[in-house]
Amino acid sequence: MNRPFDMELFLAGVLSGSHTTRQRHLRQAKIVQAEIAKHWLRENPWTWKRKHLTWFLEYRLSERSEVTRYYYVLTLRLLAQRLEAPWTFSL
Repeated sequence: MNRPFDMELFLAGVLSGSHTTRQRHLRQAKIVQAEIAKHWLRENPWTWKRKHLTWFLEYRLSERSEVTRYYYVLTLRLLAQRLEAPWTFSL
C-alpha cells in the first residue's frame, strides 16, 4: 500500500522561522509537489531535477505577481537545500 509523500516530514530539517512562515513554505511546497506530479508524474521530491522546479517557476507562476514568485523562490531554495542540490533560482 502506497502512502502519500509527507512534505512536512521532508522539509522538517530545513524549515525555520515563525510558525506562519513554516506553514507558508509547507503549503507552497505541497502546491509545487502537486503540480510536478500532475505534469511530470513525479510525486517524490527525491526524483525531481532542476528542470522540474524551473518549469514550475517559469510556467505555473508566469501569471503571478513578482511578490508571489519571490515567496515561491524562497520555498524552491528550501527544497533544493533539503535535496542537497547546488541549484539556484532567481526571479
